[in-house]
Amino acid sequence: MQEILFASRNEGKIKEFQRFLAPFGIKVRALPELKDVPSIQEDGATFLENARIKAQTIMDYYHLPVVAEDGGLMVKALAGAPGVHSARYAGDHDDVANNAKLLSALSGLPTSERTAAFYAVIVALKPNGDELIADGQVDGRILTQPQGEDGFGYDPLFFYPPFDKTMAEMTLDEKNAISHRGRALTNFMQQLPTWLED
Repeated sequence: MQEILFASRNEGKIKEFQRFLAPFGIKVRALPELKDVPSIQEDGATFLENARIKAQTIMDYYHLPVVAEDGGLMVKALAGAPGVHSARYAGDHDDVANNAKLLSALSGLPTSERTAAFYAVIVALKPNGDELIADGQVDGRILTQPQGEDGFGYDPLFFYPPFDKTMAEMTLDEKNAISHRGRALTNFMQQLPTWLED
């Protein structure tokens, strides 16, 4: 079985990655399983830069293939915010506070002006320098109040019209099929066999 390190501590992301990659015979080990994990400074200006920083930091330390993901929510009415600051939009990594700040920022805007997109980019890096980049996006809109109990982050606010529900109301299989991360993972898996052989 192929093993890849996943440069994340986010339990929601880890669960999605493990579930998605398991059928392909790939074991995903994430940061909580590893010892002496180096600090990662996510100070890039773009999602791609942050994913590269994470992958490079972990790969340099463990000298094993690493997959890193970065992504977030981009709201058109907020000029793309929260963007690269999605996880700490309200200052701390706090989903409830982030959602409250987003709702406040969009207060009073009609549905037509609440369009948003989730975007994700995956960077895989090997010790020999081979890099794989895959991305995905899903478009929707931000509701005026949370709906649903599942998911994490902005999922309770992100409404996906084709399913007539929020990401937090979807099953994990439904979410993986249409989510930005699911789409990035599909793109990633299409490129992975060639990347692993190099």
